[in-house]
Amino acid sequence: MLDERTPVLVGAGQVSERPGEPGYRQRRPADLAADAARAALADAGVEARAIDTVAAVPQFEISLPWAVPLLGASDNFPRSVANRLGAEPRRAVLEVGGGQAPQHLVNEFAAAIADGDADVVLLTGAEAISTIAALAARDDRPDFTESPGGQLEARGHGLDGIVSAHHVAHGLSDTSSQYALFDNARRARLGMSRAEYAAAIGRLFEPFTAVAAANPHAAAPVFRDATTLMTPTAANRPIADPYTRYVVARDKVNQGAALLLTSVAAARRLGVPEDRWVYLAGHADLSERPLLERADYATSPAAVRAARHALEVAGITAADLTTLDLYSCYAAPVFVLAEALGVATDDPRGLTVTGGLPFFGGPGNNYSMHAIATTVARLRAAPGTYGFVAANGGLMSKHSTGVYTTVPYAFRPSASERIQAELDAVPAPAEALRADGPAVIETYTVKHARDGRREGVVLGRLADGRRFVARADAVLDLLTDGEPIGAPVVVRSTADGNVVAAR
Repeated sequence: MLDERTPVLVGAGQVSERPGEPGYRQRRPADLAADAARAALADAGVEARAIDTVAAVPQFEISLPWAVPLLGASDNFPRSVANRLGAEPRRAVLEVGGGQAPQHLVNEFAAAIADGDADVVLLTGAEAISTIAALAARDDRPDFTESPGGQLEARGHGLDGIVSAHHVAHGLSDTSSQYALFDNARRARLGMSRAEYAAAIGRLFEPFTAVAAANPHAAAPVFRDATTLMTPTAANRPIADPYTRYVVARDKVNQGAALLLTSVAAARRLGVPEDRWVYLAGHADLSERPLLERADYATSPAAVRAARHALEVAGITAADLTTLDLYSCYAAPVFVLAEALGVATDDPRGLTVTGGLPFFGGPGNNYSMHAIATTVARLRAAPGTYGFVAANGGLMSKHSTGVYTTVPYAFRPSASERIQAELDAVPAPAEALRADGPAVIETYTVKHARDGRREGVVLGRLADGRRFVARADAVLDLLTDGEPIGAPVVVRSTADGNVVAAR
């Protein structure tokens, strides 16, 4: 007998549109989110007036305090969506940014339902980056500004430990260069050559492209083999070593997704058939150290623990899973999570249900809501099976995981707070903002501009153990040939920041 407060996921919806295709309507983000919400409500057979809480994932253009939306934006996004549905929720929440947000919201509001603090919760989010970019170039550009009024719990930007002006000043200004640090560190740990590791990335992502090619919501539904993915061409230019354009998250998308969570009591009251119910069997939410405080750039202890703990809460192992969706903005998070779960990268179950962020698309912070919605459909089609979703935000900074199933499960709290305290208690190296003296390179990347210019960035250690970030244009030959990691260099602080030279 299930407690009537047990949370169940009863509805899931996705929408998308691509420029130039039939039915393209140039929908704004709130429209796409509302369309997805209608699909989720219809999936559950629930009317919008039943919703008591709407929680939304913020768009990229409102996720940074200094960003200015090109066409304007709603100042209360969840209520803009609710108004379109005719819903009047008592509570509206705008979550912090980051790819962890969809799974974190599921974890949070499943607990809120179990505690009696909510009954019918709509989670939603959308991006219209492709449409907005096109419309912003027009003379008759539309205005997407909205002020629906009403209560809003705006949780801020959540950038502490992720964005640093000092790091940006040294070239770590984009996620491609930041994630490249992790993949290059992992390559060196495995003792692989650049060519071997590039081939491994290609083999990892080739099956993702096959899944995307069969997904009607994918932004790039094209199969590409491993060699094509990693061979530089005019269309597939180098971005930041070891990445080419094809294997980085694709943000030029128009996609929306929504989920409907209720208590068992509400699901019964609203007439949702039990064969539509999906349970959150396990979950975890953990955060990684700030970038220069991490002990090992080849992995992520928080990601590893979050993945394993969600399975522990569910009382199963990775072998029991039928579907997996491992966050795939870049290769590193997929490799790290697969290792944590003991799953081979060529596992026949596949590592994505959507096609992944480079191929399905990376709709801002909201990708994993699409992964969860797809997982729900897969589990309903195979009752009694289990699905796993791992969501990642920041620079492999925030990790939220979930295990889903149609098997009835009582809601079980996680031990995330205890595990987080253990992770935070591990000693961390200090950072040298002004670095001078002999040093060694810990990891690196070379950034490639469209015009062919290259820019080197390294993270290194001084003799006293302090970490630093530095520009490394003077050692580009070292960064592009041989093995830079572990190489001795000299770092000097200048008025423009830290600079590395050959020792």
